[in-house]
This record gives sequence, structure tokens and C-alpha cells, in this order.
Amino acid sequence: MITRETASDYFRNRFTFDPDRRGVWREIARYVERDLANHDAILELGPGYCDFINQVNVRNKVAVDISTISRDYAAPDVRWVEGDCTDLSFLPDTSMPNVFASNLLEHLAREPLDALMTALRRIMTPAGRLLLIQPNYRLCPDRYFDDYTHTTIFTDTSLCDFLTANGFRIVRCIPGLLPFSMQSRLPHHPLLVRLYLNLPIRPLARQMYIVAQRDK
Repeated sequence: MITRETASDYFRNRFTFDPDRRGVWREIARYVERDLANHDAILELGPGYCDFINQVNVRNKVAVDISTISRDYAAPDVRWVEGDCTDLSFLPDTSMPNVFASNLLEHLAREPLDALMTALRRIMTPAGRLLLIQPNYRLCPDRYFDDYTHTTIFTDTSLCDFLTANGFRIVRCIPGLLPFSMQSRLPHHPLLVRLYLNLPIRPLARQMYIVAQRDK
């Protein structure tokens, strides 16, 4: 599990900054925007280089990360908070209509996952939406643990069941939306990314996309 002490070194060593990713994430943000509860506010958990939160079309943006690297990349309109994603005490009850996370839950053990679900139920508005992108073990069992900090196995089935058990209703479940890594051989040109996301069948897609709505 990534800790506050190891987060920055881990992120810097495994994910070097690449400005070309901005164009990729611009298209991913456009794709995700169609599933937002509204465009009033969004919280991103573990934003990394802030490629998503900087570009998503939402009025009020908040990002929380234990790695201070993301602070240096957050846009001026992003409220950046240093902290553990399981501690959202800086946000009021029922204040956040949208929460997004990419490649996060698989890094958390069961106790932190349970704490995160409790925190999300508190801060999210009724009918608020949780939007998740992360590796689908069912589609990449041979590569899932290439990242030594992956702790918990999730498939599209088990993640949907886990969210349902924690008070969320599944709105969308796409077993394969994106390749396992941004370092894949697939084209990174924004137009090609847009076309890829809208294909009925996506070659080499190993990351799932889940949209879950908080029960009222």
C-alpha cells in the first residue's frame, strides 16, 4: 500500500511526467462528463499530474492526494488538498455531487476501502455519482501485479458487487474501456483517442469504467 512517506517517490519513479498525456486525458474527461450528476462540483481522489481534474468541465474542482507532486500540477481553479483519500473530513456532509478516481482502489486494503466508502457516503449528495477507471483483473491477470503496490483484486463483477453492498447503484459498467497502461502502443493523438473510446469493441482494453450512483 502506498503511504504518505513513499507516495511521491513511487509516483515519480513509475509515472514520469509526459505532456502528451494531457491530450489523452482531455478526451477521457469529455467521455466521463456525459455521466456526471451535474457540472456543479467534482472531487478527484489521487489526481497524479492532475490531467483529468484540470480539464474536466465542472465549475468547482477539488483534488486530494497524499503525494505532493500533484500540488505542483493543479490548475489555479483546482482546490488541492494534501491528505489520505480515506479522510475527507475537510468536506461538509452531502456537499459533493461527483467523485472521480483512476487507478486507485486496487492500491487499498480492505480496511481503508471500507473507510473510503463510509467517507464517500457522507460527503456525496443524494444521487451523486462515483466514476471509476481502473484495471480489470479478469482482463489482465498476467499484468495486474506488475505494479507492486496493487493490493486488492477487482474485476468488473466484484467491483460492482462491492459498490452495491456499500450503498451505490450501478449505472454503467464497461469491462474494458482503456488499455492497461498509458504507455501502451495505442495512438495518443486526441482525435484517435476519441475514436477509440467510442468503438463498440476496443482492442487491448484492460481497464474498466464504472459509474455508480449513491442511493438516496
